[in-house]
Amino acid sequence: MKDGFRPADGESTYLLLIRHGTTDANVQRPYILQGRSIDLSLNAQGAGQAAALGEFLAHYPIRAVHTSTLRRAIETAEAIARHHALDVSRHRALDEVDVGKWEGLDWGTIQSRYPEEHARFVAAPASVPYFGGESYEDVYRRSAPKLAELVALHRGEMVAVVAHNVVNRANLAPWLGLDLSAAKEIAQANTGINLIRFRGGEVKVVTLNAFFHLERYDV
Repeated sequence: MKDGFRPADGESTYLLLIRHGTTDANVQRPYILQGRSIDLSLNAQGAGQAAALGEFLAHYPIRAVHTSTLRRAIETAEAIARHHALDVSRHRALDEVDVGKWEGLDWGTIQSRYPEEHARFVAAPASVPYFGGESYEDVYRRSAPKLAELVALHRGEMVAVVAHNVVNRANLAPWLGLDLSAAKEIAQANTGINLIRFRGGEVKVVTLNAFFHLERYDV
């Protein structure tokens, strides 16, 4: 990787869509839902993941770094940007899903406390929102235009975007030719990298959820 990634032509735009590093909410067991209302910083593990991510991408020709407005994503994005002497641009449209009344709860508690709402959500997560929050469709409608805008802004370049589990899944599903109802099955590791190429009218997911920069990861 000494010479880094070199695009094959000047007509392609490469999007590095990345999930933020780990927070305490991601590692506690049972883990709790961490939507857009819980704004935690990276924990020690997450900071290490972000540092490894930044080192891994240091020789890639990244021309811009964008992120959501949440601290876990900003801190991850800054770990990338410092290797390229870039500022980080923040966008609220890339914030994580609003999980409503389920914020801070684990799935076992949600299922016992909100059995009907949970059953409806599990049956149709694309259209049925997290109780009192957003659905996958809601997230896609607000985040997809922003990603399209950033791709157009950086045409012919490589751009890094640090976002979140549901945001990434909702946008990857159609790029993979999947119905949005299948988005929740797309794995997104903390600091996992998705490489998407845009050329003409074609969109191709080149790499999905790569985490070779991490020493170990449970999958």
